[in-house]
Amino acid sequence: MSRTPQGQRASLDKQPHEVAAMFDGVAERYDLTNTVISLGQDRSWRRSTRAALGLRPGERVLDVGAGTGVSTRELAQSGAYAVGVDLSLGMLHTGKRARPEVPLLAGDALRLPFADASFDAVTISFALRNVNDTDAALRELARVTRPGGRLVVCEFSTPVNPVFRTVYLSYLMRSLPAVARTVSSNSEAYVYLAESVRAWPAQSALAGRVAAAGWGRVAWRNLTGGVVALHRGIRE
Repeated sequence: MSRTPQGQRASLDKQPHEVAAMFDGVAERYDLTNTVISLGQDRSWRRSTRAALGLRPGERVLDVGAGTGVSTRELAQSGAYAVGVDLSLGMLHTGKRARPEVPLLAGDALRLPFADASFDAVTISFALRNVNDTDAALRELARVTRPGGRLVVCEFSTPVNPVFRTVYLSYLMRSLPAVARTVSSNSEAYVYLAESVRAWPAQSALAGRVAAAGWGRVAWRNLTGGVVALHRGIRE
């Protein structure tokens, strides 16, 4: 597999080897960088994702795009069995060192290494945006979920207040890469992050795509004024 050189960002056509290599390059300080650039909101977004899934002890939940397993560990606090999958081996190796108790596997969101209907719930946080076929990934998530199982997509979205939206987009394109330079080993990766957020569909458009992929009762809830949105669905 060819690698994106450290200091370079993945292109917005989201080729898997470019995305994986980019995250390999930021793995060591990824969690710290996320906390800094989100002003600590990443913790509350993870808690909200867990609550939205409505997990119960003994259930099985899949965390796709799990990175270093911080989100997977949060899900396990519900008492459910949580397993994380990620494309980046660098992120997985960092996660296994930091939290060896968390089950983490290498895998592609478009070809998950699980049988049909393996999980009671699935989630993908801040990673659906990085997959080069969003609709296929949503269908693949449906494949591994039992009928009646739940999906929650936690992803950056479109702030609902126009004034706040203008300020937020300015922060993304101007301030975020500068902040990332102080804590990340690859600030160019966060230029990609900002560009990919701007290109991502708004809440209603994403809801339509979730429904078209085989999920019913689709709804969403904004967090932090729409900076992040939780999209929920039930496997039909």
